[in-house]
Amino acid sequence: MEIRAKFNISGKFIHLIGQILFLLYLPCKAEAYIGPGAGFAVAGSFMAMFIAIILALFTLFSWPVRYVIRAIRGRKTFSRSKVRRIVILGLDGLDPDLVERFIEEGKLPNFDKLRNQGCFRRLETTIPSISPVAWSSFQTGVNPGKHNIFDFLKRDKITYQPILSSVDIRAPRRKMDLGNYQFPLGKANIRLLRKAKPFWNILGEHGIFSSVIRVPITFPPEKFSGVQLSAMCVPDLRGTQGMFSFYTTQKKDQYEKTGGETFFVIMEGDTIKAELPGPDNPFRKDNKTLKLPFIIVKRDEESVDIRINGITFTLNKGIYSEWVKVSFKAVPGIRIRGICKFLLLNVTPDFELYVTPINIDPEKPAMPISHPSVYSTYFAKLIGSYATLGLAEDTWALNEKILGDEDFISQCIRFDEEREKMFVDSLDKVRQGLCVCVFDGTDRIQHTFWRYIDDHPINFGQRQKHMQHRGAIEEVYKRMDTLVGKTLAKCNDKDTVFMVISDHGFTSFRYGIDLNRWLEENGYLSVKNGKRDGKHLSSIDWSRTRAFAIGLAGIYLNIKGRESKGIVDPGEEADLLRKEIIEKLTGLRDTIRDNLAINQVYNALEVYRGPYKDDAPDLIIGYNRGYRASWETAIGQVTEDVFHENTKAWSGDHCVDPSLVPGVLFCNRPIADDTPRLMDIGPTVLDMFGIDVPGYMDGRPLDIKVLL
Repeated sequence: MEIRAKFNISGKFIHLIGQILFLLYLPCKAEAYIGPGAGFAVAGSFMAMFIAIILALFTLFSWPVRYVIRAIRGRKTFSRSKVRRIVILGLDGLDPDLVERFIEEGKLPNFDKLRNQGCFRRLETTIPSISPVAWSSFQTGVNPGKHNIFDFLKRDKITYQPILSSVDIRAPRRKMDLGNYQFPLGKANIRLLRKAKPFWNILGEHGIFSSVIRVPITFPPEKFSGVQLSAMCVPDLRGTQGMFSFYTTQKKDQYEKTGGETFFVIMEGDTIKAELPGPDNPFRKDNKTLKLPFIIVKRDEESVDIRINGITFTLNKGIYSEWVKVSFKAVPGIRIRGICKFLLLNVTPDFELYVTPINIDPEKPAMPISHPSVYSTYFAKLIGSYATLGLAEDTWALNEKILGDEDFISQCIRFDEEREKMFVDSLDKVRQGLCVCVFDGTDRIQHTFWRYIDDHPINFGQRQKHMQHRGAIEEVYKRMDTLVGKTLAKCNDKDTVFMVISDHGFTSFRYGIDLNRWLEENGYLSVKNGKRDGKHLSSIDWSRTRAFAIGLAGIYLNIKGRESKGIVDPGEEADLLRKEIIEKLTGLRDTIRDNLAINQVYNALEVYRGPYKDDAPDLIIGYNRGYRASWETAIGQVTEDVFHENTKAWSGDHCVDPSLVPGVLFCNRPIADDTPRLMDIGPTVLDMFGIDVPGYMDGRPLDIKVLL
């Protein structure tokens, strides 16, 4: 609870509340990462801002009373507690096989120390083993049928278009027109689609404070007795999941890049004039894209000066700038603020400049990204600007060969360093209660550098190329080992339980399977006029399609009364169709390479329990190692072939049969259970704090040894 006293709550707090309420109204953008963006919306009107200021003042002046009430309740809870503090360090994607190997090779001494002090277990993940699904089960203690997250994407039942599964952002419906401008009169709807209650909310109800930093699927942030900084699915300033900008003097026929935009620029003398694209202007009826002019002046063959937003800074080749604050003037008196980094890739013979996706400025956020809203500002004042984008590491810029390996690794390291400063601050200030922080670098590095530890198609014919990065995965494990050591040193008292967990493990992604092409070949799907080039299922003939795939998890049936153009009768016909496809797909072989491609197919109605199981893909595909849904399947595109070589840098994955990619669980105390599950962590925390586990939770408390 001490963390609250550290905030400088003043008139700036009220000013921040006012700014947040002018939040933007941008429409959803397509295709950064693997699908559509989260969107952006104006969050309120003048009346909403006035109400927010009143509430902020009430919160400020009622804080002492609320503090006393919570302290009394907390004392009662802690009288039953087995511990005073629980610290959970989440390392996304940390793989148990690699951990064991590196420990045995003496490369992870702190993990080894933690294992010997307490325990190490493989941690059962979720079906499917996809991060938003797994982390949702971690925080709620329930299976996906109760928390409603089954993939990164889901289909819109009306339009069949892919939409984000975890958040829905909609602009205010009512607006006041004034010439070419429009002003919102209502409040935007920014809605978290994950259901069920996080276990730290339950802790708060019993007077126990929690610090929750960058746990996936916490956007928008929820109110509870604690502090929270949101993570996965926080959009960039353009409303996407990460849209980079690339500037070059090299004229090309095709500029479209997945996850980014390319702009052709002209150098006149030593000067280039360019524009940084921002959000669409929510205050104009035509939603015209806001642009920020900037000037590039060549200094020499290795550096340039950048002039933007009234500031000038020097950019040296191959070295990222610090976070640069940018602001876009929407209407007089209203600016939309963000931050981005610049990277000079080349000056000659062709000029090349990369700009990261424009992150929401944490000091003056244009959208709520923390609870309380000043928490993001607190960290900005403490450590400076930092990444706020849900998927901050720009994997698509690496896939598109805009960034090199070194450039990408540098991003990952810097973002993890920002996260570590936040985590250390939380550990220092929260002496009793819960501290949770999730680091993403392990996941992103394994996704993109598995190609160097695997016989991967991208290496065919160039086995020795860039072999200096063969140790990238080992190095990120070593960096996390150092972090574990630092955390252990701050958790060396008998009243603190320290856990290290991951949501899943990792394996190779060599070949993609076009599920829609397989469905077409087997008579379950039809395309219009034989055309297969449409994205987002646009080429599908719904009058003759009984099943289709989109996203990474599985297959949907086109059911009457559920999908807008459904043709499959619910009940017996749908049940028989599920059974038929399961029988055909289970054990599917890659005949080109004579490999098993699919281990098993799960029936959602059988593996999920809860009120939301009907929203899941009807069939969840359990791929074998080396296989995954193809890139085309993820965005709803039908190709000519079922099997595709994956030649992208994104060469490792975990979207396979969950039994192949368990996560890890380390604890500084012995745990008696041999088969812990990710969904058991929340109930375990509640039990350790002396709180009864709610009956709706599927997880069970683990048997952790209590130190006397």
